[in-house]
Amino acid sequence: MNFKALTAVLVRNEDAALHIMLPSGEFVPGHFHVTEVAKIDKSFIDCGGTVRKSVSCSLQVWTADDVDHRLVAGKFAKMLKLAEKVVGADDLPVEIEYGADVAPHYLLADVEVTQKGLLFALVGKQTNCLAREKCGVNQCGPDSNCC
Repeated sequence: MNFKALTAVLVRNEDAALHIMLPSGEFVPGHFHVTEVAKIDKSFIDCGGTVRKSVSCSLQVWTADDVDHRLVAGKFAKMLKLAEKVVGADDLPVEIEYGADVAPHYLLADVEVTQKGLLFALVGKQTNCLAREKCGVNQCGPDSNCC
């Protein structure tokens, strides 16, 4: 899901509760805070030597002992409107950073409007070879152009 679509669904459902479901089917505790909205601009080189760039919006989600706290869609939408100063005009894909011991990034796949509120469905990010044409996964060996 992209930044603009997320903001729009939050605005349309301003009183809705927010529920975040991890890829495992477990839920982030309902008293979570969104502590950061960031634009992540990543420049890198793949194993085939191609320079690439990816840009996304990252939402950092955190839980504490404040179990009475509940973020609703309208307040979250206001946060995202403020963040447009940093995120910019591009309609970026949204990632959510959440974890207790480590903080993996998940892609926000979808937001579903339910009777209980908005359900944020997360999917895991996967690593991948971006230079398969230069570096066939099954062809990597001492004489290949693979890393």
